[in-house]
Amino acid sequence: MTTNTTVGARDAQSAKPGAATRSGEPGRDFASKSVPRHLARGAVGFGLIIGSIALVPVAGPVTLLAAPLALIAFRGCPTCWMVGLAQTISRGRLERQCVDGVCVITRTQPPTQPANR
Repeated sequence: MTTNTTVGARDAQSAKPGAATRSGEPGRDFASKSVPRHLARGAVGFGLIIGSIALVPVAGPVTLLAAPLALIAFRGCPTCWMVGLAQTISRGRLERQCVDGVCVITRTQPPTQPANR
């Protein structure tokens, strides 16, 4: 008689103490400290991409070397930046809770303001 003790990758990961972040997925946070800061990163990233392509006729293909710098501003690709924008906007408003393999997104209550005395 044998007992199946295989644990799925997700179950093993969630069993580790401190493995999950607030969103439930470790290492999946692309958000910035604030929306204006995130928009500034996007402006720099998209500016580098657009500028490097637009300046090719003027300065030659060497301007394409500026495009990889956009990946630093985006913290990955433009899609990563878009995901981070959604995370930054929803930070503190939505929370994902997973119990027994079922995940639910719930709204969190805003912190109550202390009464002025």
